[in-house]
This record gives sequence, C-alpha cells and structure tokens, in this order.
Amino acid sequence: MRTFVDLSLDIYHGAPTFAWDPKCAVIVHNTVDTIGYNISQLSMSTHQGTHLDAPFHFVRDGKTVEQLDLHKCIGETLLVDLSHKQAKAPLTVEDFLPYEASIVPGARVIYRTDWDLQFPQPHYFSDFPYMTLELAQWLADRRIGMIGMDVPTPNPTDYDPVHHILLGAEIVIVEGLARLRELAVDRFFFMAAPLKITGRDGSPVRALAMLEDGE
Repeated sequence: MRTFVDLSLDIYHGAPTFAWDPKCAVIVHNTVDTIGYNISQLSMSTHQGTHLDAPFHFVRDGKTVEQLDLHKCIGETLLVDLSHKQAKAPLTVEDFLPYEASIVPGARVIYRTDWDLQFPQPHYFSDFPYMTLELAQWLADRRIGMIGMDVPTPNPTDYDPVHHILLGAEIVIVEGLARLRELAVDRFFFMAAPLKITGRDGSPVRALAMLEDGE
C-alpha cells in the first residue's frame, strides 16, 4: 500500500503572492441554479502558491514549461532537513555537505525549513531562510535535475542571480512546498507535474509525496 502526502499550498480567491505578481482570483462563473452546473474562472500567476519554474522564467532562450523533461520533477527525491534554520538565515554549501554523496547529476533535492507555517502572513514572502549565491553555484556545478523548497523563492534579494545560476543550468525549481515535516524519511517518491502551458515560464503544481507503507 502507498500513502500520499499533499505538499501543496491552497489556491483560493485572494491567496497572497509577491506584490508585483498577478493577483489570485477564483471567481464563480455559473452555478447549478443558473445553468445546471458549477463552473469557475481562474486568474492567477504562473507562479502562484506551490509552483514550478522553467528555465524560460529568467533565461531568454531557456526551455519553456511544455519542453521540460518531467523526470526532473517526478521521481525519487532527497530531503535535506534544515528546519533548525531561523528567519533570514543563509543556507550555505556547508548545510548540504552531509548529503553530498546523494547530490549528483540528475538528482532531485528538496530542502525543508518549515517556513510554510508562516503562510499566508506578509513576512512569508520576505523573511525566510535564503539560498546563498555560493550554494546555488554548488548545486549547478553538480548538475542536479531539480531543487525544491518550502519557501516562496530561493532568495528574496539576490533572486535574479540565484535564478540565473539554477535555471541557466537547467535545474527545475519547485517553490512554495508545504508540510514537509510530515515526512519521516529523507528519501521518497515526489511528483510535481506542471500544467502543459505552451511557451511560458512556469506553472502551479499539485506536489505530492508517495510513501510506501512503513516509511
């Protein structure tokens, strides 16, 4: 038997996002009373809530969402526990060295800070533990396939160079994960398939961990 753990933030009308991003709207379009069935309209960023960044997000000629190799965001994944990190603390290469043997070309890696507990407070988008430029380059040098995190973006101030380093190395970034603390293992099967949005930069995902009984 397998157990699924939902690692996604909720999408709802007015769900917060970065100040400069499109706002999230979930609008009733028609109802059972008006036309015989319920149907809603969604309007939101490609980077709303739990989502995936494709290289095109920051790289002018980078791969777009529909061009991604889904093996990068679906498969066996390493969980790096950094839940001891405080607000605004740097995440460094030294934090990842205990896991270095598993951080190899093509690897899927997720780090846990438990920062999702701060959602939807405004400081969720600004005060989280952040990835240093050196760590981003270290991960890029190891040619991993995916880096995931339970914060809204890797770095709130140096977001441009960090994204360029990671996405320039064709590392898929999964941001805004939740409830990683419910996983009692450091390796698990992870799924974060994007919508097949042609020619664009990212997509919301329903992120899941699949655990075998006993894990």
